[in-house]
Amino acid sequence: MKQTKLLKLFYAMKNLYKTKVTTHGGRNGRTRSEDGIIDMELKMPKSMGGEGGDYSNPEQLFGAGYSSCYGSALEVVAKKNKVDLGDYSVTAVVKLGQTESGNLQLSVTLDSYIPGVDVETGEKLVNEAHEICPYSRATRDNIDVTLNLLLDE
Repeated sequence: MKQTKLLKLFYAMKNLYKTKVTTHGGRNGRTRSEDGIIDMELKMPKSMGGEGGDYSNPEQLFGAGYSSCYGSALEVVAKKNKVDLGDYSVTAVVKLGQTESGNLQLSVTLDSYIPGVDVETGEKLVNEAHEICPYSRATRDNIDVTLNLLLDE
């Protein structure tokens, strides 16, 4: 397979981690990471005309990646601000829609549950995490991302 080197348009970065995942057959295929930790069959959801069932799909995998990455960003900003996150969680709601021109488009809602913090502190953490999260940076100005702060009543 021929590789093409792309011109680096941005800036050089220090590599902290690298992985490789290969998918054969797209949404109705199989995806496998080079270390074999991820090795699973993918199927198109029923709502998109697929068979669904006990299989994953790209949107679920994206949601898992985004929610965990964003959660780690929350940990970083909480530590910087000396805030205990407690038993926090981040839920990513990923939607696949269609634009007026017929293109497929993602949108994401990130629900951050941070027990025991006040609204002002929680909003600060959520917004700062969004600024530094690699997934947020990668999707910025490309897809709609909604940030929600969920607190104890």
